[in-house]
Amino acid sequence: MTAELLRAEGLTKAYGPTPALNGAALAVRAGEVVAVMGPSGSGKSTLLHCLAGIVRPDAGTVTYDGRELTGLPDAERSALRRGDFGFVFQFGRLVPELTCVENVALPLRLNGRRRKAAEGAALEWLERLEAEDVAGKRPGEISGGQGQRVAVARALVTAPRVVFADEPTGALDSLNGERVMRLLTDAARDTRAAVVLVTHEARVAAYSDRELVVRDGTVRDMVGAL
Repeated sequence: MTAELLRAEGLTKAYGPTPALNGAALAVRAGEVVAVMGPSGSGKSTLLHCLAGIVRPDAGTVTYDGRELTGLPDAERSALRRGDFGFVFQFGRLVPELTCVENVALPLRLNGRRRKAAEGAALEWLERLEAEDVAGKRPGEISGGQGQRVAVARALVTAPRVVFADEPTGALDSLNGERVMRLLTDAARDTRAAVVLVTHEARVAAYSDRELVVRDGTVRDMVGAL
């Protein structure tokens, strides 16, 4: 069995008087695609942010590759987010002033890669994600589906070990959503990256190996939650 890569135990998080997580726990293996489902306000995005080291939980632990993420200094957690972790958000969050190839190359440039090498790697990923035709365009000049494929390329260009995807098809029509999910999951499995996928759509969750549901701030296997 593939080794466990990411584990959360006993996560709690509240925003003022409102609890978002209440003892949430899960484990993700290397190369596994896990869908985290739940209604709006259930805590699924908060869970993803805690797993990625973006938000510190009030209590509980997140362990990544044998290290307790919750105890790391901000600089070390930021370094993980630039290298070991990749991110895909609902609206892409591409930098509007940069071309698409520059957007994809940006994580490599931030990690010290020279421009030519970074953009060469970025172009390879754009080709793999069927978006090489928009390499020289800016985000405002392309469609939503193209933008999400560029965002997926940016998430994967650093060869991350975990990709966190928060409603990656939420702003797309069904056809483009299916295309983005196929390309994302195929590429992640080819590179043995784990994917933690937050979604409320069953058709998106169907691309995963395992489905979990967040309800009242806790996490359950989908089968046991129905």
